[in-house]
Amino acid sequence: MSTTEQTLWGGETAKAIENFPVSGERVPEAVIHWLGRIKAAAARANAELGQLDGDVAARIAEAGDRVGAGEFDSQFPIDVFQTGSGTSSNMNANEVMANLAGDGAHPNDHVNMGQSSNDVFPSAVHLAALDEATHRLLPALERLESALQVKADEFHDIVKSGRTHLMDAVPVTLGQEFAGYAAQIRLGARRVRNALPQVAQIPLGGTATGTGLNTHPKFAELVRARLSETSGLDIRGPEDPFEAQGNRDALVELSGALKVVAVSLTKIANDLALMGSGPRAGIGELFLPELQKGSSIMPGKVNPVLPEVVLQVAAQVIGNDTAITIGGMQGQFELNVRIPLIARNLLGSIHLLTTASKLFAEKCIDGIQANEEGARRSAESTLAAATALNPHIGYDKAGQIVKTAAESGRNLREVALEHGVDEETYETAMDLRKMARGSAAHPDAQQS
Repeated sequence: MSTTEQTLWGGETAKAIENFPVSGERVPEAVIHWLGRIKAAAARANAELGQLDGDVAARIAEAGDRVGAGEFDSQFPIDVFQTGSGTSSNMNANEVMANLAGDGAHPNDHVNMGQSSNDVFPSAVHLAALDEATHRLLPALERLESALQVKADEFHDIVKSGRTHLMDAVPVTLGQEFAGYAAQIRLGARRVRNALPQVAQIPLGGTATGTGLNTHPKFAELVRARLSETSGLDIRGPEDPFEAQGNRDALVELSGALKVVAVSLTKIANDLALMGSGPRAGIGELFLPELQKGSSIMPGKVNPVLPEVVLQVAAQVIGNDTAITIGGMQGQFELNVRIPLIARNLLGSIHLLTTASKLFAEKCIDGIQANEEGARRSAESTLAAATALNPHIGYDKAGQIVKTAAESGRNLREVALEHGVDEETYETAMDLRKMARGSAAHPDAQQS
């Protein structure tokens, strides 16, 4: 904040600034914006219910709208590691909006009317997470899934060696692998989506302990309706007010879904980096986009930088989930008191997964090309392809062929014929593309 900018906060904010010089990191802006929106809707609802003077309510609502639009982010300087209920940030919001509203607007009596830090701050966190997940994360995951599916279709007929335990396995296609990656992201998005109806249940209206003391009985319903209308989100009341006040289980659930997405991204990014390894001494089945120089000393070296970014993001999200889980365990009786911690890490995870998924799709997946020569070489080299001979000659004899080929360095065809497999049987069984289709390679399968 510049020296000429007016300070809108008051004494309670000043105390919090002095008391909590912990990290230098503020409460996520999305939470501040939702505090503004909630308090704007609350002022309008209180005026409609005859609880608040219409002129004062209108000025508070306008102030809340402006805070919700991000005009006054610099006026919320309190460290995110503060009182565990978020009371300091709620008082900060009350003071800023009262000052913006002008004469006759009191931070507690009017801006905070019908509310408590204990119900309004967690409501803001829930709605920030719901909003960011709905409008940013899910579209980013859909973009990534689409990019992977495009590559699955493009690589449909490119056969390569499968691998299990990092060892050669029966042939698969690159298309099958990429379709699996697309499904991982699709299922991850579904898990996130399935967690959101619980996140949409906000404790607003419970005030201090869930009883609704000092709140008009229609207040919370009116506020939720206004917020749903203006945001397009399906904001709901709690199934039980004491569950909603005392626990942040819905946020822990959402974080768990984000962790699964991070695990999926780890699998995908690792696979792509391995398949793109080389160009001569690695696996060499994919060409990843060359985005920048990979070494300050080795000329011409390029690295799988986007997969590496994704792997680091995934590790951070998994770490955030651990902190959120511990925070979720810290609800004593009628209130969870680790809400700022949960907000910081949950919204951080949503942001990281959103940006990383978009970058992964745009700067890596879209530009991946198949190394068809490398894929063909790996498909033809895997001794596990002899598995297709099992229905014809049995597991033991096929095993002898593989062992002989491995020890001698000779190819499967030569060794199989030497072990009495007739040429027609070998050619039928060892069709690599058909083998990658699974049951289509069985001798009893119908010919297409």
